[in-house]
Amino acid sequence: MLTMLGMIIGSASIIAVFGVSKAATSGIAGTFTSFGTFPIVVQVDDSQDFPARAQFRYGDAAAIQAALGNQVHDVQPSWQRTWRVLYGTINGYYTVSTTGSYQDDSLRMSAGRKIDAEDVASAARVVAISQSVAGKFFPGGDAVGNELTMNGARYTVVGVYAPIASPWITSIAGSDFIVIPYSTFHRAVDEPADDLEIYPVKGANADSLRSQIVRVLQHIHGPQAQYVVTDSAAQIGIFENVLNIAGVALGAIGAVALLVAGIGIMNIMLVTVTERTREIGIRKAIGASRSDIMTQFLMESLVLALAGGISGMLLGIGVTALGAQALSRELGALVVPYVLVVSIALSFSGATGMIFGLYPAYRAATLDPIEALRS
Repeated sequence: MLTMLGMIIGSASIIAVFGVSKAATSGIAGTFTSFGTFPIVVQVDDSQDFPARAQFRYGDAAAIQAALGNQVHDVQPSWQRTWRVLYGTINGYYTVSTTGSYQDDSLRMSAGRKIDAEDVASAARVVAISQSVAGKFFPGGDAVGNELTMNGARYTVVGVYAPIASPWITSIAGSDFIVIPYSTFHRAVDEPADDLEIYPVKGANADSLRSQIVRVLQHIHGPQAQYVVTDSAAQIGIFENVLNIAGVALGAIGAVALLVAGIGIMNIMLVTVTERTREIGIRKAIGASRSDIMTQFLMESLVLALAGGISGMLLGIGVTALGAQALSRELGALVVPYVLVVSIALSFSGATGMIFGLYPAYRAATLDPIEALRS
């Protein structure tokens, strides 16, 4: 049992670390995917000498769209402000951000619709609000069709977003949000845009796009204008890679436990060979070949390792299930690759048994039969 303890701990830790990290990665990726294609975000570089000359004009988005052609789905200016919002006697300050008509997200609406192309084209005074905002202003009724007063003007509620499945995302981004068409915001508040959002088509060369975007903007604002271009999709990919690397690093700790377990198996198998030397001599005397003896002890080592590995696997699956259940409360639905982690655990256990059983098996197979019978 002590020999198998290392195998149990090693297999359980590898399964738990690998399974939980994979589940977390899938949950985070799934949550981000629900927000659709992530844009390339362009911001004015505030470290330059005269950042005002580089500020975005409303027509910059159209100029970039024309220059990039079919390499992008959409280019839109973006603003975000905190406005006082009123409905009857209810009021409060909320984050109002802009959106465009290009939306490939899978965010659900609990009522009404999202901002569409007609809203953007006509600069309509319409808003889509989050579930929590709807609960604040319309606690007992349907929000769609009612009017909110924001920044001194009336806006008609056309849709209410369903709650986002991931509390982790809402804790970062906030659950109270109101979106209006960017054209409407531009008409209401004629200020430079906070940034430009460019949605590339699938397969577009991001590096080439970044260069082209800066060239277009410098053609408009002058060659001295400096910008910071961020590929949001690439940053999310880096975040996922960091999670995977962390999972591998933690899994290496479990591998150390397997290494120690393997040494324990080799030690107990060497003791077994010593204790069964006479038995080995008898088998060889009646015709057993070296390969027969070697196969016998390798199989015994393998069975010993797999017994510990399977016990650790069951323990690891239990820990993974508990970890995934806890994470799902923050990240929403998770996918745990149980088949993959079980395969990895069994493979590691089997390999440990074979590798560390090799020397004892070889030592047993090469014993001289006469000397073995005399022992």
